[in-house]
Amino acid sequence: MSVETRVRPVILIVEDEESYRDALDIGLGVEGFVVVGARTIAEARQQLTVRKPDLVLLDVMLPDGSGLDFCRELYDTTRLPVVMVTARSSEVDVVVGLEIGAADYVTKPFRLRELVARIRAVLRRPVTEDDHEVIAFGDLRIDLARRTVARRGTEVDLSRKEFDLLALLASRLGQVVTREACLDALWWGLDLADTRTLDTHVKRLRQKVEDDPAHPRHLVTVRGVGFRLDP
Repeated sequence: MSVETRVRPVILIVEDEESYRDALDIGLGVEGFVVVGARTIAEARQQLTVRKPDLVLLDVMLPDGSGLDFCRELYDTTRLPVVMVTARSSEVDVVVGLEIGAADYVTKPFRLRELVARIRAVLRRPVTEDDHEVIAFGDLRIDLARRTVARRGTEVDLSRKEFDLLALLASRLGQVVTREACLDALWWGLDLADTRTLDTHVKRLRQKVEDDPAHPRHLVTVRGVGFRLDP
């Protein structure tokens, strides 16, 4: 009789404050995660050479550099999902963190249950075989595996969230995706007073993928409901 062994997700915690690191080590361990710790960016880089974690919990203020810069580095080189854990809680800080590649943003102090829920939500978005699909229509080509977009053969420079939004709409080509669905999928748990962040991303996308952003052909607004990506 064979027994199935469940692989425990590995979480790399990059945090110089020992009390937080120890508390997370214990709490996440109880929740079924394998925890690896690092006090600095240099130690984190060393840990990455030893084993590949499934997710990185990353503080913004670290002794040897900016967590934001390291987050950008991780996104550019490894595509590992990063959850920022920091005391900086202004909306500007949150948006900057998400723009440079963070999958989510948690502010101190936080409740362990909330953090665990966010970690599990991020881990439910792994790269799968479906992500090797290439979606092409009009003069656009979206490569989900490589996370690239080309327009008329020229690569389009998109931020992480711009690509995620375009991929979400492309996965439902010709269908309306509500504002709520966009926010839930891409900005889960983010306390926004309104939807200006979503509107800003839509505007930026139009500027990059439409011939006439003021009169979009592909990325269409369905007033009062959401958005639709037309082929």
